[in-house]
Amino acid sequence: MNDWLTATAGPAVLVTVARVEGSSPRATGTKMLVTARSQLDTIGGGHLELKAVEIARGMLARADASVQYERFPLGPSLGQCCGGVVWLAFEPVDAELAQVLEALRTRRRDDSVRIAAVDGKPACALFDAAGGRIGGSADVAFVATAQAGLHADASGRRWLVDPILAPRAHVLLFGAGHVGAAIVRALAELPCSVTWVDERDDMFPARVPDNVTVEVTDTPATLVAAAPPGASYLVMTHSHALDQRLCEAILAREQVGWFGLIGSKTKRAQFESRMAARGIDPVRIATMVCPIGLPGIIDKAPPVIAASVAAQLLIVWQAQAAALPQPIQEN
Repeated sequence: MNDWLTATAGPAVLVTVARVEGSSPRATGTKMLVTARSQLDTIGGGHLELKAVEIARGMLARADASVQYERFPLGPSLGQCCGGVVWLAFEPVDAELAQVLEALRTRRRDDSVRIAAVDGKPACALFDAAGGRIGGSADVAFVATAQAGLHADASGRRWLVDPILAPRAHVLLFGAGHVGAAIVRALAELPCSVTWVDERDDMFPARVPDNVTVEVTDTPATLVAAAPPGASYLVMTHSHALDQRLCEAILAREQVGWFGLIGSKTKRAQFESRMAARGIDPVRIATMVCPIGLPGIIDKAPPVIAASVAAQLLIVWQAQAAALPQPIQEN
């Protein structure tokens, strides 16, 4: 996820989907980084991306220091069946933009707003969600309150207000066994952050994906209470007794986005009976997903379970996102 933030050596051009009308391969704000020999991330593939890479590499070959902003009708000019129109901003990565990109690499879990000129000489800046400047020198008064999209300053120069948001989906994964490790790998490139929990330090790999935080603790239930509202929970520890304690802690808190317990229908029935005996509301117990994974996928190999659970979570997260108020984009 966010391969365009990968540090590169040598000249590069940042390509951003600045505006969209109608159907398009990717949404506004999508980016890729183009160098003379490589391409990091994608704006959707097809003829649009081919043309964008050609333009970016042409800029690099000419050592063009100016920002370019171009309109691409996908059907008439590029033969793509999407049929919409896409506007792309091409920004040479100068010292200032390189500083902003470096700052973004350290802020993957925080919301940021980038502002960038789409006319003339490159100029940009990076702000936190409250409007505090983090980097860059561009100074445009509306940046702290402007909606995403293009805006003109008093001189008529156009600026792209480009929110770069941290993933809204957060997963607490309890258990560092084979299935837990496979799920972490499956979630590595997805738009989420993961807190991976186990009391056994030696169970975690030496390196984990950028979107993963490891928590080694003997009191994992305390992390349930500290989780952000709407988080997703996956319980798959080495101990059924610990699984049950975690399930009870999850069902006891408010604003649970989704909750899955690894196991069979028999395990579910046992846990339901025990939790009902403890006085837990049957309506809350019914929200527990067990078995986990998409229906019809019965292979028990950890990578298969992981792929199925990752797909299940994506369906849940997209439904949750669709239910939220949608931000207004100005063009």
